[in-house]
Amino acid sequence: MEKLRVGILGATGMVGQRFISLLENHPWFEVVTVAASPRSAGKTYEEAVGDRWKMTTPMPEAVKKLVVMNVNEVEKVASEVDFVFSAVDMTKDEIRTIEEAYAKTETPVVSNNSAHRWTKDVPMIIPEINPQHTDIIEAQKKRLGTTKGFIAVKPNCSIQSYAPVLYAWREFEPYEVIATTYQAISGAGKTFKDWPEMIENIIPYIGGEEEKSEQEPLKVYGKVEGDEIVKADLPKISSQCIRVPVLNGHTAAVFVKFKKQPTKEQLIEKLVSFKGLPQELELPSAPKQFIQYMEEDNRPQVQLDVDFEKGMGISIGRIREDSIYDYKFVGLSHNTVRGAAGGAVLCAELLKAKGFINKK
Repeated sequence: MEKLRVGILGATGMVGQRFISLLENHPWFEVVTVAASPRSAGKTYEEAVGDRWKMTTPMPEAVKKLVVMNVNEVEKVASEVDFVFSAVDMTKDEIRTIEEAYAKTETPVVSNNSAHRWTKDVPMIIPEINPQHTDIIEAQKKRLGTTKGFIAVKPNCSIQSYAPVLYAWREFEPYEVIATTYQAISGAGKTFKDWPEMIENIIPYIGGEEEKSEQEPLKVYGKVEGDEIVKADLPKISSQCIRVPVLNGHTAAVFVKFKKQPTKEQLIEKLVSFKGLPQELELPSAPKQFIQYMEEDNRPQVQLDVDFEKGMGISIGRIREDSIYDYKFVGLSHNTVRGAAGGAVLCAELLKAKGFINKK
């Protein structure tokens, strides 16, 4: 099979780097173009990144000599690729504008950015939960005046450790949720070398994160109605988001009230048996086991469990009855794999499998 040609917008940043490492040897996609800010343009990728390579695996040989293009030269970048992943570091308005500009060149955009998450006709996809939201793409193409170009986004990294769980439990009708997330520093694009003040520290605030954690699951659980996605009413979610001294892995402590009372055994069974379209289609990046349940009292742990299913699976533990809510649990997900670049790669695989992304 001839691979699709991929461009990465914002290729020099941490998420851009994660895209590049995840796409090395991908069976369907090949990175042929890297684009970044004008100050990186014209250098080789290796020169542009310099000593800022943040992955634990070495930079793939195939990208080292690629010459970085100027992300603002939309037509030029778009002419070389079949679709792009977007991880640009700009203001929300600039991101909205540039992603639409790429879409209008008939280049599908799969974005890791938050700028278009609330655009009414842009699907925000966790592929196991709401693959049917791709139906809205036809309405979006009409608005943009395109035949092939569109934007799809993945949700915030912090919701991955509990939104799939609540969805797996939907028949018990969770209606009220408290979720506190303990978020890794790579979520801010940083390592301990860049952010020494995070060592042995906790910061009880991450800008904009609590609103995303409360609202984005409702769009994911929502329905396509006409030319928009209408968000779900329930569950009501209250959230606190805390930055903790961990490199990779967002942990969540979650409390849930249900309209229908499940047993603990039923809750666990729903998690471990949960499969979605990516598992049925055997997409290349899909975890075979999307959600694992761990019986030990001291799991999941970041150091032991963050790389479950190559970082694409979710680990849940400590489901137990609560004195105020019905049940509580702890979740863990890899914030830059499932939560960012890996989630976007899986989204692109889904879009290709459904016929939305093709050779130009």
